[in-house]
Amino acid sequence: MHNLTRRSLGAATLALLPAATRAQAPYPGTRPVSIVVSFAPGGSTDTVARLVAQQLGRILGGSFVVENRPGASGTIGSAHVARSRPDGYTLLFAGSGTYSMSGHLYPQRGYDEEANFTPLGSVSTSSLFLCLSPKHGMRDTAALIARAKAAPGRLSYASSGAGGSAHIITELFLEGAGIQVENVTYRGGAPAVQAVITGEVEMAFVEAVTALPLIRNGDVIGAAVTSAERSPLAPEIPTIAEAALPGFEGTTLLAMFAPAGTPEEIVQRLHQGIAEAMRQPDLIAQLRAGAVFPKVMTPEEFRPFLASERRRWLAVIRSRGIKAE
Repeated sequence: MHNLTRRSLGAATLALLPAATRAQAPYPGTRPVSIVVSFAPGGSTDTVARLVAQQLGRILGGSFVVENRPGASGTIGSAHVARSRPDGYTLLFAGSGTYSMSGHLYPQRGYDEEANFTPLGSVSTSSLFLCLSPKHGMRDTAALIARAKAAPGRLSYASSGAGGSAHIITELFLEGAGIQVENVTYRGGAPAVQAVITGEVEMAFVEAVTALPLIRNGDVIGAAVTSAERSPLAPEIPTIAEAALPGFEGTTLLAMFAPAGTPEEIVQRLHQGIAEAMRQPDLIAQLRAGAVFPKVMTPEEFRPFLASERRRWLAVIRSRGIKAE
């Protein structure tokens, strides 16, 4: 009777303990994980985030849900994640325009990229194409540079917003080429591309997923691609480095982050999930359809890359006098 009483008391004491104390479920367990995308639904960053979220749910278990928090070149969504609890349940999915450029344009953004985030690693890469209007008789990068030098300030390029990654990459190109081409800002990517098609402007740097169908249809001329190597989707088009500016590269690298202080075991589990996701043939095929390709770096590899990218784009923003709208 005495032993039965002791056993009953022990069982009752155990029942009073919190569930987390009795048995810690492996992350993520049953609680949903929010992946914050700092742009509106439907864009390339959002599309890739949703594909990755689906794979992470399958690989790690649990539910990974994309939450869109657009505004101020990605800084609104980033600020939300920076303020979140570092428990692995609120993550940031962002491109290089957000994590390496926007911080130099929005000093009152409310967070610090290095101090407030733990990188989980890079996910994928995509490039831009230098698109020329077929209305102006220029067929390649050399012709564009020659005409711009012959008539400084007379040519113009389309951008979809001051301080966006395409705008800053364009300014990097202009600086390297030593040419003066005026920026004409449009309210969104679609009207900016339309301006190139109609000849309202001479050029624009356009995301690959948008540019490639236009190039194939002859709506624009694909002069060059911003990646270090030629795109496997358009191997006939040279890189900017080949065509005019050795060493030039300006791509969008998507990556994931957690709030600073997130436990290392969760960081590594998430990175392992990302790495496995990006090896899945079905995901690779879906990404390729959007002109996106896997590019996975570990958190340890990604940290020095981040620091280098932030220094690089700060130099461009300062030298070109770029301001946010």
